[in-house]
Amino acid sequence: MPKQDITSRKDVSFLVRNFYAKVRVHADLGPIFNGIVNDWESHLERLIDFWEIILLNTGPGAGKFNPVKVHKEVDQVTGYKIHQALFGHWLEMWFSSLDEHFEGANAHFAKEHARKMAHILFFRIMDGRMENKN
Repeated sequence: MPKQDITSRKDVSFLVRNFYAKVRVHADLGPIFNGIVNDWESHLERLIDFWEIILLNTGPGAGKFNPVKVHKEVDQVTGYKIHQALFGHWLEMWFSSLDEHFEGANAHFAKEHARKMAHILFFRIMDGRMENKN
């Protein structure tokens, strides 16, 4: 079956659900996500909203997300267990999920945005740790 680009909320939902099914069973990422997320369906819908606004510029997501704040809180709750390699695993799995099912401009943008977001989140988490020490 030929791959197509991400063009609808249905595509975004498929991507997010496929990806997080893998995350939940990953040896390193699974325990963190499963330890934090209590209601997976609600969490997935929120992530679908987020990626829909990023990739399609549609949906209910505009202005309702603060990924830096959320990830700093997760780092604190997990006892500062988030480290750079986890972002590498996350990106590898995100890219793999995209490559398995999609190709095109939005699929490429999903990779680029995720790469930038991972770097920003990691550095902001590290900044947050320094702020908490002071």
